[in-house]
Amino acid sequence: MTTFSIKTLGCKVNQFESETLELALLNQGYRPAGGEEADLCIINTCTVTQKASMQSRQAIRQAIRANPGARILVTGCYAQTEPEAIQRIAGVHDIVGHGDKSRIPEKLSLTETPKTQKVKEPIFPNPNASALPNFRLQRGQGRTRPFLKIQDGCNAFCAYCIVPFARGRSRSLPMESVLESIRGLKADGIHEIVLTGIHLGHYGLDLNPGICLTDLMAVLEAAGLMERIRISSIEPAEVSDELIDRVAGSPVFCRHFHIPLQSGDNDILKRMNRPYTREMFHHLVCRIHDRIPDAAIGADILVGFPGESDAAFDRTLSLIEALPITYLHVFPFSPRKGTPAYDFADQIPHSVVKTRSSALRALGKAKKKSFFRSHIGKKVEILIEGVRDDATSWLKGMTSNYIPVMIEGNDHIKNTLAKARIIRFEGEAAMFGEILTHPNSISVG
Repeated sequence: MTTFSIKTLGCKVNQFESETLELALLNQGYRPAGGEEADLCIINTCTVTQKASMQSRQAIRQAIRANPGARILVTGCYAQTEPEAIQRIAGVHDIVGHGDKSRIPEKLSLTETPKTQKVKEPIFPNPNASALPNFRLQRGQGRTRPFLKIQDGCNAFCAYCIVPFARGRSRSLPMESVLESIRGLKADGIHEIVLTGIHLGHYGLDLNPGICLTDLMAVLEAAGLMERIRISSIEPAEVSDELIDRVAGSPVFCRHFHIPLQSGDNDILKRMNRPYTREMFHHLVCRIHDRIPDAAIGADILVGFPGESDAAFDRTLSLIEALPITYLHVFPFSPRKGTPAYDFADQIPHSVVKTRSSALRALGKAKKKSFFRSHIGKKVEILIEGVRDDATSWLKGMTSNYIPVMIEGNDHIKNTLAKARIIRFEGEAAMFGEILTHPNSISVG
């Protein structure tokens, strides 16, 4: 039986796509290699930063060394944007761009020995494509909270971002296909899904007739197919009052918002080609907090964009300090060839970027601690996940508002929703709780 391994780098969309590839290979009779050498190695790459590109090259070389007889197939955003760099790595047999990524399992043929195969040029996504490739996930693939990709591509073209060049224009999964995938996940025993995409707030605008994300949310809630639905990252300008009200009034949608800020300085935002101001972001976060006081609100920050002065950085820092932000994802600016910012003057020294990033990460940790501590003693509903904490061997659960809670319990309560009380906070971000009601056993699919 042919064995395979998949190495995934980067975002939730990549993780989802790797999981669908794994399921398709299993359905075709392939077997996971586990700790053995694989016959087929797929590396699903990322290129959002220079570090991600480097890690992608490292993962390719590691797969070649660890599996000397394997067919090496490279896909993902790095394969899409820099195939010539991958072609220079001896031992790669196939490069598959996003345009053909979803069809990898049906196109695979091991009739040729890897040594005689030649690298194929990637097939690029059509910039005018109107349909999302059929990447439907019908099983949870061992995840308690699986991702479901409902949108791909981006029309925004922020000055620093390579993703629109890698993934093409925004395309959406038709509503009925979303429902079909959720039905399959529910039949597999799943209780929470994470709706994800590259530009999730543009969901449905390309469909005919056009719809929007809040339209889909209304349909999903009315369908009653899933106990909890989490919305992944969504742009500030696309978090409407209607969307906030939908989350506030729903027992289904998780009280969790992840909103990329990138900078708290208006001049830098304009230079980034971001369509909002610091004032708009401030008003949005306060509106969410006023409407849903216990909501988790996360933000992405891009540090060291060309021209970011000390004063501009201080404006970012002061904005975050003033807001009820729950956590931060901090990224140093990385010039990507092919984007406008690659040629911008006023590049920020690495030492300055490192110092600023450290300050923001420290602020993010303090914000998270404060948010977690405010929940001690509160009763919450947690989804108990399928793995135990490595350090304590306790089970891990997740609240609707994105607080991980560790509890004692037997394996039979994995993948169940349970009422719990948060009892204490330890270390940097460890929350401990106790079960108040024991749910019925529901096995992981």
